[in-house]
Amino acid sequence: MKDNGRRAGIVLPVFSLPSPQGIGTMGRGAFAFVDFLALAGQSYWQVLPLSPTGFGDSPYQSCCSRAGNPYFIDLELLEADGLLLEEDYRFADYGQHPDLVDYGAIYRVRMGILRKAWQRGASALSKELDAFRAENADWLADYALFMAVKAYFNMLPLKEWPDKGILRREKVSLETYRTLLAKEIEFYEFVQMLFFRQWESLKAYANGKGIGIIGDIPIYSAEDGVEVWAAPSLFVLDEDLVPVRVAGVPPDLYSSDGQLWGNPLYNWPVHKKDGFAWWIGRLRHAARLFDAIRIDHFRAYYNYWSVPRGAPDASAESGGRWEPGPGMEFIDTLRKELPDVTLFAEDLGDLDESVIKFIRETRMPGMSVALYGFDPCGDSVYMSHNVGRETVAYTSTHDSPTFVNWFHNEATDDEREFAREYMRLNVNEGVGWGAVKSVWGTHAWLSMAMLQDVLGLGADSRINTPSTLGGRNWRWRIRQEALNAHVAGMLRRVTDVYRRLPPVPEAQDEDVKADGEGAISEV
Repeated sequence: MKDNGRRAGIVLPVFSLPSPQGIGTMGRGAFAFVDFLALAGQSYWQVLPLSPTGFGDSPYQSCCSRAGNPYFIDLELLEADGLLLEEDYRFADYGQHPDLVDYGAIYRVRMGILRKAWQRGASALSKELDAFRAENADWLADYALFMAVKAYFNMLPLKEWPDKGILRREKVSLETYRTLLAKEIEFYEFVQMLFFRQWESLKAYANGKGIGIIGDIPIYSAEDGVEVWAAPSLFVLDEDLVPVRVAGVPPDLYSSDGQLWGNPLYNWPVHKKDGFAWWIGRLRHAARLFDAIRIDHFRAYYNYWSVPRGAPDASAESGGRWEPGPGMEFIDTLRKELPDVTLFAEDLGDLDESVIKFIRETRMPGMSVALYGFDPCGDSVYMSHNVGRETVAYTSTHDSPTFVNWFHNEATDDEREFAREYMRLNVNEGVGWGAVKSVWGTHAWLSMAMLQDVLGLGADSRINTPSTLGGRNWRWRIRQEALNAHVAGMLRRVTDVYRRLPPVPEAQDEDVKADGEGAISEV
């Protein structure tokens, strides 16, 4: 069959993967998930940011956008590499809930275990570490020093560091702490080497199975982060590196007062002066890790919501206002400097005509989310018949309810009835599969489903609820038994029906077929 270019994939954060280590890792569970995707005829696996989590355990509040999350390093693989003994990690307390990440428990034990790996392997892997330092010279030294100093100051946030010399990166202070904390700096560098070694192995395995990895680039940097500390001129800060105004969005469907994210805002005139070099470096780094990149909150490159620091909420009454972003000059620079990088835009939300015009002008593929499309009286751009070819279509997102939960618990009666009729939903098939089929049937070149929608899962499996902290946010995990051949077969059959299977040699195709009969019950 001639390749029509139509593809499909699944969204699953790394932290949600099955693992005996309290959180998803780049070990057995990740490799098994790649096998599941290949068996199911999928072409892409989309992850959330891989960087260390920050405030509220959010991957969108990382201390460094280029670093890898140490929690994702698989400890069994370190044992296989001779860097750990079984007793170093097997019986540690990673939390007691099999379906939720316990970040507190992992924080207490994880870095101590990695420190044992460093102590055991630092000497033997010194040449590899030197090569890793050289390859990542544009960010690694600052990251490792930042983390070592932060640990030295008992993890105080950047703005509360007691030594203003190192806060302001005075030359004498930098040299003093580099000498004082040399071993700690090496530890943080070593941990990053382990992360990238494992990620590169996992990505190579996925690519070898025909699975591309889609990554996610958060638009903003964290206030308590190395990027603010290392390049303060790129942000709108006072002399103590405290943001003058912060990021957020105005009142929306998630919050009547808006969302107050609190991230520092960019000093765009400074970025413009050096040809957006910091951004080019950031995206070039991401292109090493991923086969395609979703750019978060894309509208902010046209205009962004700015809120005074200390405001009680993000409303206009509290001083929130729109400010101009870098516009087409930034987009043109990206295209010139990164011509071979596959990018698409997170262009969701309440967009006015000027923003829509800007997004069209960029010619950047956008997103469509099925569960936003069921106004019984309207003709939403998110309805299947309106989804264009240059689009990535989704059943739901990490910031929304699962499709099943929306349908049963959050949709109005009119929305529910309209969705049932429009998507031809039926009890035997189930709402989740109905959503998958509807999205797979669009004209979009790429259709993606949250794994929860494939499995028909409800509220307990939601990844994040915007404008809330704690609770179940960023914690949901899947069990290995859910990723079975029966589910893969069902997904493969749907993907074949809607002509989204990647082209494979006939003999190979016979090897990966699975049972596609039956249905999956909903939770």
